[in-house]
Amino acid sequence: MHVEPQQLRAFILDSGLLDEAKFDVALERANQQGKRVGDVLLQEGLVSQDDLSRLQAYILGIPFVDLEKETITPDVLRIIPEPIARHYNIVAFRKKGRNLEVAMVDPEDLKAIEFIKKKANLKILPRLTTLASIKYLLAQYQESLQVEFGDIIKKEASSLRQTATGSNVEESEGQEDLEKRAQELPIIKIVETLLKHAILQRSSDIHIEPTEKEVLVRYRIDGILHDAMTLPLTTKSGIVARIKVLSNLRLDEHRLPQDGRFKVETEDYKYSVRVSVLPVFGGEKIVMRLLPETSQGHSMEALGFFGESLERVQIALRQPHGMILITGPTGSGKTTTLYSMMEILNTPGVNISTVEDPIEYRMPRINQTQVNPQIGLTFANGLRALLRQDPNIIMVGEIRDQETAGLAVNAALTGHLVLSTLHTNSAAGAVPRLTDMGVEPFLLSSTLNLVIAQRLVRRLAEERQKYHLSDSEIKNLAKYCDLVKIEEVLQAEKILKPSQRIAEVDFYRPKPSKDAPEGYKGRVGIYEIFKVTETIKSLIQKNATSDEIQHQAQKEGMLLMIEDGFMKAAQGITSIEEVLRVITE
Repeated sequence: MHVEPQQLRAFILDSGLLDEAKFDVALERANQQGKRVGDVLLQEGLVSQDDLSRLQAYILGIPFVDLEKETITPDVLRIIPEPIARHYNIVAFRKKGRNLEVAMVDPEDLKAIEFIKKKANLKILPRLTTLASIKYLLAQYQESLQVEFGDIIKKEASSLRQTATGSNVEESEGQEDLEKRAQELPIIKIVETLLKHAILQRSSDIHIEPTEKEVLVRYRIDGILHDAMTLPLTTKSGIVARIKVLSNLRLDEHRLPQDGRFKVETEDYKYSVRVSVLPVFGGEKIVMRLLPETSQGHSMEALGFFGESLERVQIALRQPHGMILITGPTGSGKTTTLYSMMEILNTPGVNISTVEDPIEYRMPRINQTQVNPQIGLTFANGLRALLRQDPNIIMVGEIRDQETAGLAVNAALTGHLVLSTLHTNSAAGAVPRLTDMGVEPFLLSSTLNLVIAQRLVRRLAEERQKYHLSDSEIKNLAKYCDLVKIEEVLQAEKILKPSQRIAEVDFYRPKPSKDAPEGYKGRVGIYEIFKVTETIKSLIQKNATSDEIQHQAQKEGMLLMIEDGFMKAAQGITSIEEVLRVITE
């Protein structure tokens, strides 16, 4: 939003908010720093955001609105989907006929106005507001979720079957009854709304859990489960039946686990939904994992790789053959790292083939095979078949058994670059894990190039609290890692000056806000990058323990995951508390 400095000067002086000398000093500082004078006035606390916005609105001839004083109905709010509202800092707050009033931080953003106009098919009337007001209204998207479900259940109560007890209705109903139940309009609306709001809130998973008196719905956002809502017990059998129908699962099977998948597609997003149904006390629990099909591979830097660790990964990816393994528990981002690596390797000159369970993201120019054990297509059989397809690079979703491990090692030995994942707690732990599977140490030492162990930590939101470590905090952190080593790496990365120490580093704590209730937004990886050097190879051949291998890797410059996490805390990416939570939980 552009307001000429002299215009702003005249109105500020006329309003009495600031005297002439202070404004001119701020204007000179703005010119020196290449900033707008309004930004400098706010930065130095000379005027409030509310006063500045009202003046700018008056100068531009655009009405100013304080959203905290407005009563906004959920149906108007949802005219602009939450992701679009957050991206453009624009929210709908009033609708009269074909006119839609929208509040914006920059009402001169014609691109955003035109986009919303086409989306809503309404005449857009822009109004100026503050960023704080926008954040206040964005928080109401989640509050509108319970309202929306309440409306669905209230309007359609007559269609929902009422049951006197919390018994497992689905077990007493036959296939035909459950098929009808799955097609009831309120049940369809409930499942659609559950999915829509989960996607808008950037959830990775939806948990639907039967309890004695209600159905609990939880969303996993940035790795943490949050209660989203509770639904009447009368909806339980219908929701389970609806999701089973979408996933092509057996409606009349309530005693065995089932797995399936389906797609959700609108103009705004396209998701693949992985479904797991598990019999529990009181019914069946459903977990739906949401996988955006439009996701592109991230750069390694965006995933959290930097410095020598990044260089080790880049060197390993340039190798024509050998094996790169990624280790960590379920949900630690292993697949995202694998896909990002394949995005780098995916050039016209190579043939990349994968065997996955499941195929989480569709990648162009890559031959992806879905495992199907029911018809005999296992990781081992799939890998054996694709080796006859003349691949240069092979990605195996997971090494689970001796046969797959043996085939992967032999493929790496015969001129292929093999990428895969393994379940271990540390990078060095991959070596004894593979030898336990029957891989000969001499073969492993000849083929293993790099092992990456990883976890995900939450990123700090923009609003945060700066502090320095106290002596007691430094003493406590020294129990977990080598702080002298951390200082050396920080100095090498120019985060610290050569003479500075860890006590002088700016660390940050989360600061809860309406936009980020816990002070975090998004996630980033923390890593151990274990490079197989000549010294490590000799240790592998001698059947060394994981502790011995890790000790040598640390001597050769490997940062432990907790040390990498502290590095990211020192860079202001995450907090020390978050790193300790993830590593020690």
